[in-house]
Amino acid sequence: MPNISLRGINMPASPIRKLVPLANRTKAKGIHVYHLNIGQPDLPTPQIAMDALRSINRKILEYSPSEGIRSLREKLVSYYAKFNINVSADDIIITTGGSEAVFFSFMACLDPGDEIIVPEPAYANYMAFAISCGATIKTIPSSIDEGFALPSVERFEELITPNTKAILICNPNNPTGYLYTQKEMDQIRDIVKKYDLFLFSDEVYREFCYTGAPYISAFHLKGIENNVVLVDSVSKRYSECGIRIGALITKNKAVKENVMKWCQARLSPPLIGQIIAEASIDTPADYMLSVYNEYVERRKFLIDGLNRIPGCYSPIPMGAFYTVAKLPVDDSDKFCAWCLEHFEYNGQTIMLAPASGFYTTPDMGRNEVRIAYTLKKEDLAKALVVLEKALEAYPGRVL
Repeated sequence: MPNISLRGINMPASPIRKLVPLANRTKAKGIHVYHLNIGQPDLPTPQIAMDALRSINRKILEYSPSEGIRSLREKLVSYYAKFNINVSADDIIITTGGSEAVFFSFMACLDPGDEIIVPEPAYANYMAFAISCGATIKTIPSSIDEGFALPSVERFEELITPNTKAILICNPNNPTGYLYTQKEMDQIRDIVKKYDLFLFSDEVYREFCYTGAPYISAFHLKGIENNVVLVDSVSKRYSECGIRIGALITKNKAVKENVMKWCQARLSPPLIGQIIAEASIDTPADYMLSVYNEYVERRKFLIDGLNRIPGCYSPIPMGAFYTVAKLPVDDSDKFCAWCLEHFEYNGQTIMLAPASGFYTTPDMGRNEVRIAYTLKKEDLAKALVVLEKALEAYPGRVL
């Protein structure tokens, strides 16, 4: 039998989804699983989006242009303008989710052997996409004890080599919920400018910033306009993960032309998804405010609850709908699997994402988990009780 590829062997398993088989077996036993492991919002998709889906009346479901439907891209221009992100429709390429935007960014900008600097913990699929294009991610650890603040300029410069090609940030951050300050964004800008690097900026959670300070986009940074490749998605802000519509935005014409080759190779982004996404941009402000307020309440409820459990600690996330929490356990991978395989409380258990999968530095995140507060408060309350009971019973509890 022929060997499978080394590239595939080296691809990391998703820390978010790798425990799914265990969860499925647990559910088959009649045990209820609270999913704290995945950023799938439980809030309803906007009615305007559902109406657009139901009113589709076409005789042919045709290919769209490889760069996406122009009317959607033009509508996105007005959406971004609300955040003082000034782009044209020609700067925007519609992708099959934000993940494809990251992948195409890497494929268009990086060669095998090129290096990307990424603060960690970081979204695990970044590593997978880097492996796919032969690039290397070099990570700079941030610390839960410092709230996952951006490491110093000196730490970045220690990693820069002749092969360094880019810096990648996620702002607000997945998995930590950290929101970069103006000072930190200026620090990134200065490094990008000094070493003439690309700045890949994943900004899919921009609606969910919980501080009074203004949201800072990579496109707000002066002097590096042609270095920036911005990644976006409608998945989180409109609860539309399943329509798979994202965007890649850049003012760099060479990058755009290169990205278009990859777009043409995959033919087109999803037609139905684009129709829904275009309608969603007109989502009423009261829907967006109600979603925002709901996440603010959930965040406070979850963080307060976590920090009341003996041995647990979570900093207060200032964006997105995740937090990374420290637990009194010997190994969070073992603990998360144990919760699904060996523990239940009143017919319930929890599914968490081990934080080790969001680090590449050995042994980091071994007592941390990522928790998504995408469940209603009533379910979060029950999940917190189950977590506390699980920690009391876990054989590998660290006192």
